[in-house]
Amino acid sequence: MRYRKLGQIEVSAVGLGCMGMTHAYGQPADKAQMKRLIADAVDLGCTLFDTAETYGTPSNPHENEELVGEALVPYRDQVRISTKFGISFEWDTAGNRTLVANSSPESIRKALDGSLSRLRTDHVDFYFQHRQDPRVPVEEVAQVMTDLIREGKVLGWGLSEVDEDVIRRAHAICPVTCVQNRYSMMARWYEPLFATCQELGIGFMAFSPLANGFLSGRYAGCDAFEKDGSDYRTSMPQFSKEAVGQNQELLEAIGEIAAAHNATPAQISLAWMICKEPFVVPIPGTRKQSRLKENLGAADVILSPEEVRAIDQLLDSTPMSAVYGGAAVK
Repeated sequence: MRYRKLGQIEVSAVGLGCMGMTHAYGQPADKAQMKRLIADAVDLGCTLFDTAETYGTPSNPHENEELVGEALVPYRDQVRISTKFGISFEWDTAGNRTLVANSSPESIRKALDGSLSRLRTDHVDFYFQHRQDPRVPVEEVAQVMTDLIREGKVLGWGLSEVDEDVIRRAHAICPVTCVQNRYSMMARWYEPLFATCQELGIGFMAFSPLANGFLSGRYAGCDAFEKDGSDYRTSMPQFSKEAVGQNQELLEAIGEIAAAHNATPAQISLAWMICKEPFVVPIPGTRKQSRLKENLGAADVILSPEEVRAIDQLLDSTPMSAVYGGAAVK
């Protein structure tokens, strides 16, 4: 495993996104198995674990933080924990969800106290505003972060799914440690932010780095996903029947690059962003031990600057389907 810094905080070059263990990718996995998986990740050199207060189910919205906190108790001094505040789900009688933002100072402090309790720790290493609250200026959020950092409850803080303007406004009040935005070979719209991150010394934590698993090349569509509404991939455009043909050229090209490096397509997808910028850290998720080893092994796949540029050019010219870009926030 290689290591790098997000802001001033050192982490493994590949982290573990824990969301899918309890949320969005089907019914929650077996808790004991997921605790073993997290322990295996530590053994393999992973030091960054990402969760959020909302990564659960309607009956237990905090299930993911509880899982991560319990699993990492023996390793707390070896790892960095990332969690988030600022959104909740509203569910209607048909089981449909709406994201609701709330980043008032009172709600932030209440959320952090709850997260610290569930995570069984006295501080979080990265505390992200999950989504912008249109009713609360980011400057006000940044001021709360200043206080929480001074109190020792938060080591570094960040923003998720934000643009340059929001980052600069927040950074002017309380230096931003890291941003956590969607980024993959199929979702490159935040690449212009890299210059800002470089200028301000801000890390970039890439979520959904495999386009929700699609870039692993192991899914031909959504037929394998649970149809009870618990797996959001059933409605993601990259998994539609039409996307199978639209993305064939892309998957074949990634497969050829992977074969040349004795790697897997998933590893090439992750290595491409790791080797692009020294402040980018992907946080792929998985429920399987074999996929965990594969993803973390991407840190050892070295692509030259010329190879990264060639992949960029390939992505610029290769047709591909739409990709899921996230849910709207109320």
